[in-house]
This record gives sequence, C-alpha cells and structure tokens, in this order.
Amino acid sequence: MGITQTSRAGRGGLASPAVDPAYHTAGLLARFDRISLSELAHVSLLDRVDTKYVFDVSQLHAALRGTLGCYRALEVDRVRLNHYHTVYFDTPDFSLYHQHHNGLATRYKVRERQYGDSDLAFLEVKRKTSQGRTVKARLQILEVEGRLGRRAGSFIDTHTPLDERDLVPRLWNDYLRLTLVSTCRLERLTIDTSLSFGWRGVRVSLPGVAIAEVKQERFSYASDFIRQMRQLGIQPTSFSKYCVGASLLYDGLKSNNFKQHVRLLEKVMGREPVYEYLH
Repeated sequence: MGITQTSRAGRGGLASPAVDPAYHTAGLLARFDRISLSELAHVSLLDRVDTKYVFDVSQLHAALRGTLGCYRALEVDRVRLNHYHTVYFDTPDFSLYHQHHNGLATRYKVRERQYGDSDLAFLEVKRKTSQGRTVKARLQILEVEGRLGRRAGSFIDTHTPLDERDLVPRLWNDYLRLTLVSTCRLERLTIDTSLSFGWRGVRVSLPGVAIAEVKQERFSYASDFIRQMRQLGIQPTSFSKYCVGASLLYDGLKSNNFKQHVRLLEKVMGREPVYEYLH
C-alpha cells in the first residue's frame, strides 16, 4: 500500500474531498423529484433491514437511470450530493470492532455524525440484532467534537450495555451521500462516494468506490434499486465502513474476516487504497 505526502487540509485538519465522479451524474440527479429534510423525517426507518452493495462509481449513472421516477432525491440548500463527516468511538481494546469481526449476532456502533450541508449533528448508536435488523437511536448535538459530551452518558446507557467512560474516538470517515426515497413503498436508499478514513495524521481514500444501502421495513425484492442492481449483475454484500476503515488504519488488528471486503474494494478500484500523510 503506497503512502504519499500531502499538505491539503480541510475542516479540523482533514483533507477536503476531491471532485467526485458522482458529480458527473448531476444532470440525471436533477431529473429526480426532490424531497426535503422535513419530509425525510417521515421515512426515518430507524428499525429496518439493510441491503448493501459495493460497486464502481462509473456504474452509478446506469444504476440511477434505471430507477428514474421511482425515487425522490433529498435536496438541502439546492444540493443533492451532501457531505457527511463521522467520528467512530470504540473501547481501548476495540471491543465493538471485534464484536463485528467475530460475527456476534448482537453488536453495536457508536458515532458522532455531522450532516454537513444541513448543519445538523447527532450522537448515534446502531444496534444489529440477532434477527438481522438494524436499530438506530440518535441524540442531536451541536457539533461533532470527537469526544463524548455531557449528555452522552445517559444516552449510551439507555441504548447499549456500554459505559461511555470506556469509549474513545478511533477514526473519522468522510464521504458524499445521495439520499433517495421510494415513491411507492416505505424504502430509503443512500449512495456514498468519495470515501475516506483517517486518524492521527493518516488518511486512506477509496477512489472510484460507491457504497449503496437499501433500507426497508422488511426485505423485499420489489425494491426498484435492488432490481436494478440485479440487472447490472451487482451482488449484495455485507460491509461495515467503520470496521473496514479500522482494519486499513490500525496495524495489528485481527482482520481476517474483513480481507474479502478489502479485496472487493481493490477489485472495484483496480488498485490498492490510497494512503496519505496530512499536515
């Protein structure tokens, strides 16, 4: 894995994302009817089933063209590709990471997330249940600080078996997100591009990768996007941004069960992830 020097810096010392190939779909995105943040709240799907796909961003135009008219696109201040910034928390011995790696039926993620173009920020807990459902709880905060604030203790105590005093920031994750809402069923779709992860002055980027996640109350093949993925020959896959990012950034972490995900990323990119030093 190659490491190159860089002096680019953005918010909080993070490198600003480069122009993403997804921007080339702007003309097509403009043809989707819009949905506002307030309307999106009615399709929150905080208790749901997720279906994920990892594919080449060059296939994004075809994926969206095949679903035109089936979804409405979230628009915030006339922007449909929105910047997201996330900080993930874990214990000093990465117990949450190892829950996922070891295939525990019930597992947790704790994160702060800044919804950049809306200036909204939340502390979020995601729980994967033994029934394969994703249950998310969130608490609005003023901004992402990379540390747990005063109200975090009771929130984390309510939604996890964890003690917030044992949680420390482990990595940040930036990306651009397109959010779509089905026009005919209870379904939300997110597509992330320009993905990067970093911690302590090192950033790893995944150029050319798109990660889609279909969120449904109950899994259904009737999803227009799932049908489009099948037509394009793109298979669903399990994928955790936090776990893959941690396995790429931290030497010595047990990562055998995530190597297939890294190989998939390298196949999609046609190269290894790009490592940079940030100044």
